[in-house]
Amino acid sequence: MIITATELKENLSMYLEKSEEEDIYITKNGRVVSMLCNAYKDKIEKLNSLIGILPEDADFEEIRKGRLTEYENLD
Repeated sequence: MIITATELKENLSMYLEKSEEEDIYITKNGRVVSMLCNAYKDKIEKLNSLIGILPEDADFEEIRKGRLTEYENLD
């Protein structure tokens, strides 16, 4: 999606929400000057690729803590 800087300024919260789903390019004087995007997009895509591989009752917080414990034990 391409929008003007003025449009972004007038509707910031709406475009922040939309940026979770798609990249938003911001133009000023007819040229692209910036982009809004989901900072976690790559992580979400990787997680979505695991759907069907992980058990349905997987507790992601428990998995994260286990990974952190494994990392701490490497020292």
